[in-house]
Amino acid sequence: MRLTRLLSTSALIAFGTMPALAAPASDVSDTKHHKAKPKTEIAAPSMMGNTAPTDVHEEHVAVSGHHAFDGVTRRAVGGGLMEKQDSAKSVSAVSRDFIEKQVPGADPMQLISLLPGANVSSGDPAGLTGSSMSMRGLDQSQIGFTLEGFPINDIGNFAVYSQEIVDSENLRTVRVAQGSADLDSPHISSTGGVVDMYMIDPQMKAGGRLGVSYGSYDYTRGFLRLDTGKIGNTNLRAYFSGSYATEGVNNSDATNRKLHAETKIVNDWGDGNRVSLAIVGNRLYNYLTPNVSEASWDAYGRGVKDRYVAPGKNAAGQNISNTVWNSTYNPSASDGGTSYYKLHQNPFTNIYASAPSTFKLTDHLTMTETPYFWYGDGSGGGAYVTDMTKLSYGAQTMTGSLNGQTSKSRVLYNPSITKTYRPGAVTKLTLTTGNNRLMVGYWFEYAKQAQQGPYTGVGADGNPWDLWGSAANVVLANGQTYQYRNTLTQTRVHTMFIGDTLSLLNNKLTIDAGFKYAIVLRSGTNMLPDTLTGRNISQTYKEPLPTVAIRYQINPENQIFVSGATNFRMPTNYALYDAGTYRNGYYSTQANLNQKPEISISEEVGYRYTGKTFMGSITYFHYDFTNRLMSSSQCLNDLCTIYGSTNINAGGQTTNGVDAEFGTRPIFRYFRPYVSFEYVDARLGSNLQAGSGTGIDYLRTKGKFAPETPKFQVGFNLDYDDGHLFGGYNLKYVSRQYSTFMNDQSIPGYVLMNANIGYRFGNLGFLQAPNVRINFSNLTDRAYLGFVKGIQTNATEQTGIYGKKISGSTPTYAIAAPFAAIASVSAGF
Repeated sequence: MRLTRLLSTSALIAFGTMPALAAPASDVSDTKHHKAKPKTEIAAPSMMGNTAPTDVHEEHVAVSGHHAFDGVTRRAVGGGLMEKQDSAKSVSAVSRDFIEKQVPGADPMQLISLLPGANVSSGDPAGLTGSSMSMRGLDQSQIGFTLEGFPINDIGNFAVYSQEIVDSENLRTVRVAQGSADLDSPHISSTGGVVDMYMIDPQMKAGGRLGVSYGSYDYTRGFLRLDTGKIGNTNLRAYFSGSYATEGVNNSDATNRKLHAETKIVNDWGDGNRVSLAIVGNRLYNYLTPNVSEASWDAYGRGVKDRYVAPGKNAAGQNISNTVWNSTYNPSASDGGTSYYKLHQNPFTNIYASAPSTFKLTDHLTMTETPYFWYGDGSGGGAYVTDMTKLSYGAQTMTGSLNGQTSKSRVLYNPSITKTYRPGAVTKLTLTTGNNRLMVGYWFEYAKQAQQGPYTGVGADGNPWDLWGSAANVVLANGQTYQYRNTLTQTRVHTMFIGDTLSLLNNKLTIDAGFKYAIVLRSGTNMLPDTLTGRNISQTYKEPLPTVAIRYQINPENQIFVSGATNFRMPTNYALYDAGTYRNGYYSTQANLNQKPEISISEEVGYRYTGKTFMGSITYFHYDFTNRLMSSSQCLNDLCTIYGSTNINAGGQTTNGVDAEFGTRPIFRYFRPYVSFEYVDARLGSNLQAGSGTGIDYLRTKGKFAPETPKFQVGFNLDYDDGHLFGGYNLKYVSRQYSTFMNDQSIPGYVLMNANIGYRFGNLGFLQAPNVRINFSNLTDRAYLGFVKGIQTNATEQTGIYGKKISGSTPTYAIAAPFAAIASVSAGF
């Protein structure tokens, strides 16, 4: 199915009292809003709640006589790549000390790329095209992403578009739980853990921040934030920020553009009462980046600019094409000019808002209510040479016309339009009595997602008539608009959760037990005719999800933990629908209503050391998966004369591995090193089906290494900051990644190196701590494939268990970003 874009939007909310600066939890105490806790009270949550970092409301920190408007403390462990953790499971985090020194506007996935388990690859250094990510071998659609407790995974296919989430200047910390979600995490796709992002709060004093950047590929960006400070004699305060960025696409004339705005209003009073309102808007005019085959990569590398390259075959008979879109429109070429870059645009608009509230009802009872709503509308386009005399409308073949004209060979623009309305709310009550804490809650969401795929015309200059497909469309002889898909999906989520934490031995021992019960009702309407699943489809998924965790604090420096959790990921919405081209009773994309949710049962055993100078952790993890969900090219009839894409159950998988990370506070004259490591052994537990009916057979995939899973990853960062001069160097090693379940194709391992250097001045008039810096990405300009984008069962022809020949399919990959240098100037006021 030519599905180029499904909606993913981001939303900004503020759960509880959020911190505003990057000091480690162990370094900061806030006596203004918190009473001293008796020894018998629960010290910290383990797996029960999605809890923000330590509460701090003032972003400004004095650093060596300077006013650090950026939240840099120069004390954070590992240069801001570690924070003190108390959860009874594996958790890692980055803070302002690290975020502030990266490329301005970098997306959240780029910021966590050095943490254990995070395999991140980006197509551009500034984050305008978004990044690809897996964690412990599980891709981003299996990881729950939240911003201030709000779910930002696409409600249909659970993808995450990281370039749309948040401006890094307003990002306080990113917290990664590699193994499992918290009980109150609002996700229906988190079999591989969660990534929680938290924003800074508005400042108590009026002021703001400004910054500009310029660099490689004509990258330009401006950012401005204005803080009101406390309004009157209240704690009511707000900030308003906006940014605009543009960037040229490597080896192309295309330019990506992003306009982003954020507003956050906060008021808190008494002992723990708080209300906030956040509104975020994002407008993206982007270009889709082509995923490439191994043969195309070998032939053209990063691509050829200013020379038209049409799809063809190499000496081995493999299909190859240029690895970038062509810069000129050539309608007389063999592909009709469809590889012209303006025919692959990706505009998208997000607007979202939330109003989280926390009320302390009694000395022991707290209620948190987080309503949210977001809207998204956008399209990702492609172009195709089409015979308008033979268009399919279900089982019928008929002619079509565009502005009254019919052609046997015409280039048509086909945007993949997605529009989503998504309201929801998380309600939670927490009762604390002595050494026990009980939490009960309910998450409700009702999302509507409409997806169409109409066709419109292309001008003589190669420009689409309408990027949104709302102008003149191809109309069939029966008066219907010609579309490859036309669906409406409604998703209702009802999730109840309850958890209890018992603290014993003066808070040295905490025991958690929790239970979540998720009910997801998904109904769909497919407006295409003659579908095997019918016009109206309805599915209900019910999953019980227990958790348990134990943490023991041996002494102030040493801690051990054991945890077990059950997580699930429900089938994507496009598993409900037949779509695409109709041929001999089958659509090119086939529905599969028999899919069950993907289930993961994870266990972790870990040890942490938290000293005054040194901090480290090591975790052993184990997963058992059932009903792994994947999309695959399948034989659709008994004789295997028709193939199409369908969603299948890939069976079981067992994963074992070790994560570790170590960092220090400043040593050896302001240096702060950090290192992370991961080893994973992920093995498939089933032989995959190939074909159907009398043509059925099975590939010998049992025992093979899981695709998209590096066996080894190593991260290293060295930070230096003396108050004026600062800089950093980091590298990431990622080992080989298979792109098929048969392990017959892979991309090699690579080492990526980045660096930054800058200088922080003293206050200059009304400007606070102005600074200049340069960020260098991919220092060696290594050309490599960074991520597997299109996993296949097998790349070469295989013989099945029953002796049948099973044809191979071509895996595709994302090209990693080349070298870039970006200079920035910023200051507070």
